[in-house]
Amino acid sequence: MTERTHFGFEEVDAGEKAKRVRGVFDSVAGKYDLMNDLMSAGLHRLWKRFAVNATGVRAGMKVLDLAGGTGDLTRLFADRVGPTGEVVLTDINGAMLAEGRDKLLNEGAFVPVVQCDAQKLPFPDRRFDCVGIAFGLRNVTEKEAALAEMRRVLKPGGVAAVLEFSRVWAPLAPAYDWYSFNVLPRIGKLVAGDDRSYRYLAESIRMHPDQATLKAMMETAGFDRVEVHNLAAGVVAVHLGYVH
Repeated sequence: MTERTHFGFEEVDAGEKAKRVRGVFDSVAGKYDLMNDLMSAGLHRLWKRFAVNATGVRAGMKVLDLAGGTGDLTRLFADRVGPTGEVVLTDINGAMLAEGRDKLLNEGAFVPVVQCDAQKLPFPDRRFDCVGIAFGLRNVTEKEAALAEMRRVLKPGGVAAVLEFSRVWAPLAPAYDWYSFNVLPRIGKLVAGDDRSYRYLAESIRMHPDQATLKAMMETAGFDRVEVHNLAAGVVAVHLGYVH
């Protein structure tokens, strides 16, 4: 029997999800940064900075940015590790990776860029001090596999940071739902010429594991300790998984 999974609220074959997610990001890559600023009123930049700071990454360390897209996390990590460290930018989507590579080059940041699947990383065990993924895990078909791979490539003493939309504080849920399903697709239509992709993004947030479920998934994947930090009343959360 073919394995089934979710693409937003729709149930699809597992193999079909990756193709459809690729189509979403092929469509929005050129306007991705602008849309993030508009959708979050610029807050996504603060959330990313919080996540990077929370890892405690310092000069000389090696960092992997998974599903790094346009390179926001990569740039923040690169500033922290300095010239003696290393940050590798990865994404499964070539269009997003090209946007990130070009933006980083324009800003004078020279980092290795690798197109790869978060579920099957082409890196050896215990290669990195830190692995970060921002707003990418919910688009992965087999989240458990990606979390296990993050754990595998971390050195002892390493940390994984998962920044992702999560379960908002219940009293705010009606207003948040109205904004997500009415305003976001309209902004997507006006700015990126694509309302369907932003409707999918809103749906994918609802299908993503909540804070407690993701914490348990990370523990099952082998992380020895997991911390959860809610931001913006739970609109997003940072999960930090530690390897002893």
